[in-house]
Amino acid sequence: MTAYQVVYRTTNSAGEPTTASQFLVLPKTFGRRLPTVAWLHGTIAYRKDTASENPGSSDRLAAYLLASTGRAVSAPDYVGLGAGEGFHPYGDPRATVAATVDGLRAARAFAHRNGRELDREVQVSGFSQGGPATMLVGRALQEEGADQYFRLGALAPVAGPFHLSAFEAAAADDKIDKSGLYLAYFATAWNKTYGLYSSPSEAFRAPYDQIVEELFDGYHTTEQIAGALPPASKDLFTSDFLDRIRTPSGVLKQRLHALDTTCDWKPNVPVSLFHARGDKDVDASHSAYCAQQLKDNGADFRLTDIGDHDHNGSVEQALPRIVRFFDETADAD
Repeated sequence: MTAYQVVYRTTNSAGEPTTASQFLVLPKTFGRRLPTVAWLHGTIAYRKDTASENPGSSDRLAAYLLASTGRAVSAPDYVGLGAGEGFHPYGDPRATVAATVDGLRAARAFAHRNGRELDREVQVSGFSQGGPATMLVGRALQEEGADQYFRLGALAPVAGPFHLSAFEAAAADDKIDKSGLYLAYFATAWNKTYGLYSSPSEAFRAPYDQIVEELFDGYHTTEQIAGALPPASKDLFTSDFLDRIRTPSGVLKQRLHALDTTCDWKPNVPVSLFHARGDKDVDASHSAYCAQQLKDNGADFRLTDIGDHDHNGSVEQALPRIVRFFDETADAD
């Protein structure tokens, strides 16, 4: 297989032109036409930790694994990460879909110049943040006509925070691992994107209000951020801001609703949800929440508990199962 970093044009959360990058892997097969997978990564704060930039990235390994089965793999870094421009609008539906679909278009054009063709049906999978992203991209391809060429083939999200308002409320109550860091990334990114507070001191306690936004500029590593901030939300945020997270209103409630309903539609393709009962970051209730929305819409899905593993362990356990699921889906066509 051969791997590339591809920089391409897309749009940001405001719909404005920007650039993004992706890790593209093309397998070495005898056939000209290639089955296609989009792999959507989880939370990344440091822009160089993406698959296209970091040789040791777990997402790069995931892309290689998927490509080893004869598939072309498009693994977008998302807007504001990797070699792209601007900041990362963490979880924003508009930018997430744009970076993924435009990444697939760029992958198709690149493959064509190399004498290969990508299948129209694209199988979509992703981990953690990439779980809701998987469902957002699937809905855009199936229901919103996001691309004239690509069609949805299958969906396989892993350990996604599908009930984001509940996830952030749990982070506010320090009920998840690394709660303060998750919530700080969320708060600073969403403030840039949507406007959540008028000044950092409104959301963050001193002295962290003086440094937190700079720490989440995309150029500080996770270790640097963790070393500078307390791990608990109660020590990092003001009590008023934590109350706002627990009982959101206004623009926060509106934006959270969009990410509480990423599974609230009926895919016309097979869906396989994966979670680990040992996950202390995104617990299994989130996959159950997604499954209930799919069930209410009459969708065809399966929900698999892959065992007593932690958050990162869940994706390691899920990937071989995703390959088998995608093989089954392709064989059924």
